[in-house]
Amino acid sequence: MFKSTICRHTVTRHLKQYAVTNRIRTMSGVLTSPTAIKPKLGAKESPDSEWPEAWLMTNIVEDKKAENRMTPNVPVEAAELRELGLSYWKMDAENYTYPIQSVPWNPNDSMDPKLIQIRNDRGYSYADIITIHPDHLTGYEEKTHAFFKEHIHDAEEIRYVVDGSGYFDVRDKEDRWVRIPFKKGDLMTLPEGIYHRFTKDSIDTIHLMRLFIGSPIWTSFNRPCEEH
Repeated sequence: MFKSTICRHTVTRHLKQYAVTNRIRTMSGVLTSPTAIKPKLGAKESPDSEWPEAWLMTNIVEDKKAENRMTPNVPVEAAELRELGLSYWKMDAENYTYPIQSVPWNPNDSMDPKLIQIRNDRGYSYADIITIHPDHLTGYEEKTHAFFKEHIHDAEEIRYVVDGSGYFDVRDKEDRWVRIPFKKGDLMTLPEGIYHRFTKDSIDTIHLMRLFIGSPIWTSFNRPCEEH
């Protein structure tokens, strides 16, 4: 059973620490301001009708791989997800193939013109491809546990599902969990600084491409005072 308890004074301190880290990285030239790196998109985002269905989650999660909808269901619209800083494209994952595992994988090897356009528009110069399954992911148990810990990154998170399915959970503006199912053909970005977590669903396998601007940044900051 999973339950999140928030110590707000600790969270505030943690976010201040994140902001200081971000400023230091900016001054050192490693990270520029969001305004400076905001891309001019040529590959238009998908319309609302193509975005994945999303909903508010129950406070207590007994099975992280289940839908965990509230009763009655409380949907979250695509416009609300955009306000949180998310972006989404529906991709063609049927007509292009990718390796089961490749760390790294050269994004220049893509034959998909839409993926090439997104990569060029947003400056994604590094990629890797992983399959989250015990047969293909070293340290599977430890990593899948870490994926479901609530955390933030100091860089945008980009994920393209080339096969399988899972869930991204993100905090909304009222600090509630929003569950977003994503499956084969979904490419989604989460902005830096948004609390989130990830899990596979009942299918229990997911084949992912991860994209980055420059060298990959793996640093995550777990949310303080979280009880699982």
